[in-house]
Amino acid sequence: MGFWGKLFGTDRAIEKGIDVISSGLDALIYTDEEKAGDARQERAAARGMLIAWMQSTQGQNLARRLLALVITAVWLFMYLFAAALNVAAIWATAAQEKIIESAALIGDRATEMNGAMMLILGFYFAAPHMGQIVNTAIERFKGKGV
Repeated sequence: MGFWGKLFGTDRAIEKGIDVISSGLDALIYTDEEKAGDARQERAAARGMLIAWMQSTQGQNLARRLLALVITAVWLFMYLFAAALNVAAIWATAAQEKIIESAALIGDRATEMNGAMMLILGFYFAAPHMGQIVNTAIERFKGKGV
């Protein structure tokens, strides 16, 4: 009887056809609500991965902190030394050009470390946004100067 019902369009066959068509149309349309839900799930998964990574590498915290402090100290020293040389160049008359050139060279080297400083500051103060920070820092390391 099922074949004859489908052939002649009984109520049950029509209802089943409507159900199939509506579920097919629903699968074709990707609503903003579904997009937002998927994005929320992706962010939650990314945060979970970051937390799991931090937990699995906890033994390396001391080494990370030491590296961060050393890199920060070098960068800060170079930055402050270049600034001091620029101020000293104002008062020096004989070697003023050499002091200015030295300050520029040291300042350039400190600027090259900006990418590393971004990564360190991002890791310690903006961990949920590390993806954006890493991309920008990598561009700086490549010399594209974002």
